[in-house]
Amino acid sequence: MNVTRSFNNWRKFRQTCNELNRMSDRELSDIGVNRADISRIARAAI
Repeated sequence: MNVTRSFNNWRKFRQTCNELNRMSDRELSDIGVNRADISRIARAAI
């Protein structure tokens, strides 16, 4: 069960990173996010 949970968490992390990385600097600024914060935010999402 841990393998499944770990895999799902990894998928959520990657999806969040990908979605945020697709945004422009202006869009990220509008929501108060720096590019350097993307990994931290993605980790918090899982």
